[in-house]
Formats: sequence, structure tokens, C-alpha cells
Amino acid sequence: MLTIDRYLLRQFLWLFCIFVCSFTGLYIIADSVNNFEELSSFAEENGGLLRVILVYYGARSLAFFDQVSAILVLITALFTIAAFRRHNEMTALMAAGIRKARIVRPVIMVGIAFCLFATINREFIIPSMIDKLSYNAQDLSADHQRKVTPRYDNETRVFIMAEGAILREKRLVRPTFHMPIGPLQRYGTQFSAATASHLPADGQRPTGFLLDGVAEADDLRGKPSLTIGDKPVVITPRDAAWLEHDQCFVATGVDIERLTGGTHWRQYASVFQLIGGLRNASNDYGSDVRVEIHSRIVRPLLDVTLLFLGIPLVLTRESRNMLLAVGNCVVLVALFLVVVMATEYLGSHLSLSPALAAWCPLMIFVPISAMTVQPLLE
Repeated sequence: MLTIDRYLLRQFLWLFCIFVCSFTGLYIIADSVNNFEELSSFAEENGGLLRVILVYYGARSLAFFDQVSAILVLITALFTIAAFRRHNEMTALMAAGIRKARIVRPVIMVGIAFCLFATINREFIIPSMIDKLSYNAQDLSADHQRKVTPRYDNETRVFIMAEGAILREKRLVRPTFHMPIGPLQRYGTQFSAATASHLPADGQRPTGFLLDGVAEADDLRGKPSLTIGDKPVVITPRDAAWLEHDQCFVATGVDIERLTGGTHWRQYASVFQLIGGLRNASNDYGSDVRVEIHSRIVRPLLDVTLLFLGIPLVLTRESRNMLLAVGNCVVLVALFLVVVMATEYLGSHLSLSPALAAWCPLMIFVPISAMTVQPLLE
């Protein structure tokens, strides 16, 4: 059986590589055609079109693989087993007294392994590239500005607004920071600047915006920073040697993506980053983030469940027809995705609790998978 195992593994890996390359290639071609003007304009100053495509779509290919990995594993497993049956190889092994479960075991094992790799990609590789994934082709242009939705910092009550945002550079254009009534209004009701760059925490500096060309620079000269309790909110040049005379720093947990209404942070962040985001007092994340956290925990189990739901499609007597197996696979995947998206939608709109919304598909499909797989593998 070791020879048959190696044979099935080679078939699976070969088909999986073909499917991954084909689907990823179609994605890159379709997306690059829609964004060809932006990519070609950016390529003129950045090493050519091929280099820009490789850099731009390198991280996006991993994100695309994360979205389709479970479906690709299922399709590859179905085609591997169906081709094995079509040439009567499985019939010969079963005539020798070998059970179906033993024959398809290597396909199941390698399928589970790829589901685990997809989890590693989702939780460790993609989050390390979140900066590259946060902007689209239009944001490659140095003068392209995203519309900014004014927001409050829920912790300090500072109101942030701007004319626009250059997402790739994490920079606000002509921002205004309105101070709430209280100790933060000692030097005026607002601070405006030419630009504001979002900077992560570094040493003694908290996360926030570095304001350049501050209109109120003369009023801030020589004055101490503004604080709420012991926490600095507006840091002035007098208390920070790294600030120029026309600069100041506003500490806030509100970032550029939150101001531009993007969902890339939620989509590409790891579970630990999502949990950390919920603990960020500056942002008021809704139930959709809580649903996302539970869904990430459940996702590997759902991927494996989808694999076991699909295996019976090619182990029945009628599965010799490849087109019928493919059609059944499409129906299965569509039904599976509809249930998952429906429960997540209900959880995001508080019709279901976030935990129940994420775990509900598992409670529905695991019993079905167990009932359909067990008789066929005996």
C-alpha cells in the first residue's frame, strides 16, 4: 500500500499545484486588467511593470489563497479520488480486501495538512504583510486621496477629521483634531496641520499622529504637553526633542484605516491582533469583529468538515461520471458558503450571539458529514 499511497500523494500534489497556479493566475490577470493604468503609471518610476506586479500581487496571492484554500483542497481531493476510480484502480484494491478508508487515507491526511498550512498562512504570514494589503492599486499613486470619515477617539474624545488620506503613506492631508471640553482645550479648541503621519508606538512615544506644519505652532512654543491624568494626549516640542518647532504629536488609537472606513485590518489581522483591537479603548468595534474572532477559531474545523462532506460525492456508485461529481461539488460548496455567510451576517447584526453565529455552521455540518462518510468508509 505504500506504493499506492505515494501514487495518490503525487496525484494530489500535482493537481493541487495546477489548481493553485490556475486560480491565482486568473485572479492576477483579471485584477491587473482592471488596474492596468494605475500599475503601469506606478511602474514607470519603480523598476518596471513586471517588478511592480510581482511585488504588488505577491502578498495578495497569499491572501487569495487563504480565501479559496478550503475549496481547492476539496476539488483536488475529489478529482484525485475520481480519477483513481475511473481507471478501476480502486476496484482492484477493494477486490484484494482493502477498505475504502485505507485507500483514501493519504488523500484525507494531505488535505488536512493543507488546511493546517492555510491556518498558519492566515494567522502568521498574512498579518506580517498587512501594510502591503491595506491599499489597492489606486492608492499606488502618490496624489490619490481616500475620503476620510470623521471619528471620535472613544478614550480621549478627540474628534479627528481631514480633507483626505494617502493610505499607502499612512498620511492625512490637512487634518484637524478637535479637542473636547476640559483640560485638552487649554491652548485652543483644535489643532490643524498640513499633514499628519500615523506612527506606531516606539519607546516612550505612544501610537498616534505626527502633525507637520501645525497652524497653532506659535501658541504651542514653550508650552507643556496636554494630558488626561498621567496619559499624554498632545505632545509639544518642549517635552519631546524629536519634534520640530512646527510639529506636535497627538496620541490616539484611531488609525488611518479606521478613518477611511476600510475593513482590511479585520480581514488580514491575526486572532491575537483582533483581540488586541477589541481591547483598544480608542475604537468602538462592533459585533462584526467579535464574529470574526470566533470564525477564525472555527475556520480550520470548517475547512476539514467541508473536505469530509465532499469525499462521499466520489465514493458512491454514481461518482464515475466526472461531470456529475463536479456539479455535486459546486452545489455542496454553494450551500456550505451560504450557511456560513448567513450565520455570520446574523451575528454581525446581533440577531445571533457572535459565538453562536460562528459555531452554528459547525453544529449543522459535522453531524451530516459523520453520517455520510461513515457508511462509505466501512
